[in-house]
Amino acid sequence: MPLTTERIDQITKGMGRSRILILGDIMLDEYLFGTVSRISPEAPVPVVEISSDRCLLGGSANVAANIKALGDEPMLLGTVGEDEASIRMTQLLKEKRISGDFIVNDPSRRTTIKTRVIANNQQVVRTDRENSHELDKDIERKVLARFKSVVDDIGAVIISDYGKGVITLSLLQQVIELCLDKGIFVGVDPKETHFHNYRRVSVITPNHHEAGFAYGKRIRTEADLLEVGSGLIEKLEAKSILITRGADGMSIFRHGEGPTHIPTFARKVYDVTGAGDTVIATFVSAVCGGADLVEAAIVANAGAGITVAEVGTASVTVPQLKAELIHNIKNGNLAKAAPQ
Repeated sequence: MPLTTERIDQITKGMGRSRILILGDIMLDEYLFGTVSRISPEAPVPVVEISSDRCLLGGSANVAANIKALGDEPMLLGTVGEDEASIRMTQLLKEKRISGDFIVNDPSRRTTIKTRVIANNQQVVRTDRENSHELDKDIERKVLARFKSVVDDIGAVIISDYGKGVITLSLLQQVIELCLDKGIFVGVDPKETHFHNYRRVSVITPNHHEAGFAYGKRIRTEADLLEVGSGLIEKLEAKSILITRGADGMSIFRHGEGPTHIPTFARKVYDVTGAGDTVIATFVSAVCGGADLVEAAIVANAGAGITVAEVGTASVTVPQLKAELIHNIKNGNLAKAAPQ
């Protein structure tokens, strides 16, 4: 059944009251803004005259920022280096009032920085400064110890895997096992190369490219989508899989039930950076607020529609979500969300 205004009110009132742990790859997103008026005489590349810059929380830190914006309490767990970028990370977390108490300093790696150069409202180039080797056993033990120290005080776990080395197979298996034992909801924003390690989780949120890669079949048709979604949920023994499909919206597959397709709510698309972070954060927050899996997918879809209209990584608030969902009810968009 499509959401009603009464049900939206119930779910949004329930959101923003949970403690949610985010485990994953912590990053900084740096933006350099400028204009292009000439081509370099040194090489056939544009010369960007930088006029301003901006630094934002990225990767799993952006998931934490999304959780904070929704009113829940984020507990960010991961690693950073012992460098200037980690100091900047600490400052940004303080500005967002997000605790950095669970972050482990790893002297063997640098803090990941993704730098995007934006000229004339278009991304010209991205540079990455990072180490992506797996955590050594000592650092992994410290991360796991911090997880165990708070596992009894959390309502859900989000695993935000960008493939930078924090989500090792050993750590992942131990975290999932603990959550299963304690009945804790586990949401995963996956890295496609690690896909088959995310077993028995509550929800996994790949885009259609990642899902097709993981299953070994490119999604071109509705029949392909059905095969990939149904096949992955069986292989992974997951409770649900939410496949994001860009302009085609999202499809959620639940164990033992047919898929439900949700059309996109985006009114304009400016920048998809961080949209996956918003999807997983809003989905898990909605579940913690009392939504079922289909309702949570509809809420997450609305959140993604808001953030893609912003430049860079962005967060949404519960009032924004509520307004967007009610707008879509009035326009008849939610009536289009239907099981197959």
